[in-house]
Amino acid sequence: MDMEQVSYGRCSKTTSSLSFHTLQRTTIVLHLSSIFPFPVSQPSHRDFQTPMAPSSSSSSPSEELILVDREPTGVAFITINRPKLLNSLTRPMMVDLAQAFKSLDADDSVRVIVLTGSGRAFCSGVDLTAAEDVFKGDVKDVETDPVAQMERCRKPIIGAIAGFAVTAGFEIALACDMLVAVKGTKFIDTHARFGIFPSWGLSQKLSRVIGPNKAREVSLTAMPLTAEQAERLGFVNHVVEGSELLKKAREVAEAIIKNNQDLVLRYKSVINDGLKLDLGHALALEKERAHNYYDRMTKEQFKKMQEFIADGWIQSHGAFSSGTNMGVWASQF
Repeated sequence: MDMEQVSYGRCSKTTSSLSFHTLQRTTIVLHLSSIFPFPVSQPSHRDFQTPMAPSSSSSSPSEELILVDREPTGVAFITINRPKLLNSLTRPMMVDLAQAFKSLDADDSVRVIVLTGSGRAFCSGVDLTAAEDVFKGDVKDVETDPVAQMERCRKPIIGAIAGFAVTAGFEIALACDMLVAVKGTKFIDTHARFGIFPSWGLSQKLSRVIGPNKAREVSLTAMPLTAEQAERLGFVNHVVEGSELLKKAREVAEAIIKNNQDLVLRYKSVINDGLKLDLGHALALEKERAHNYYDRMTKEQFKKMQEFIADGWIQSHGAFSSGTNMGVWASQF
């Protein structure tokens, strides 16, 4: 059958002998309306705008499926851009997504990464028309594994989620450091429904975030976890209107950028590494890294730290005393 051809982030637009309804039956997310006993309505994409990479000429026979947009502020956006198929993933798209995170992590001008999806969904999981290519591919290759690259990424990753995050899309959301979601967004784990074994961490990470009993219910029933429920459980940081999605993500990103960037990277690292340990070993890890951090600092660096704190106070309040207690300083906010 003549179908959509995909090669490393570019989707060749060929004449398809498959109707849209046939594609519905062969793509994971397009089963949603017939599988789940809940309405599949979600905020219209018209309610928010996703950042777009510079468009190619109108005569181009292809479109970018993974968009990367760097802003001079230090915020970079990655957009999964296959809206007609609700951003379902093919193997080449996964490779490009992994390389996008690796590239942005190595770019010193990038301080925070925002990951989002175009259209009505964040990511609907793996395109079942490419299932064998994905599941029997070299899944152990971390260089082409987007979740592995997200976990390796030193920069904070903010997920901006709207519509649906299904199965692999759910796992990609779990790999973000924080999440902003549109009201009514649904996180759905269909591994048990379709007979797909999880390999991007959903079976282990979700229970550590929302608790084992709720995680078992979400995964074994394949029923949706709404953005509102996820916020109450500590999985989603902020629930917003559709028109506010990227505005809120940008607001969080800009708050991060205002801080000491060296310590932002170190802080993210010690939090994430500590989560892999029991509390006792995690506390020891924090103390070890704190000692290493301060041991390497010179008197000049301590002086600069004090000046940085003083400058921050003056900019916010117009006055600062070198003897000001940090607890008093913090209480002013």
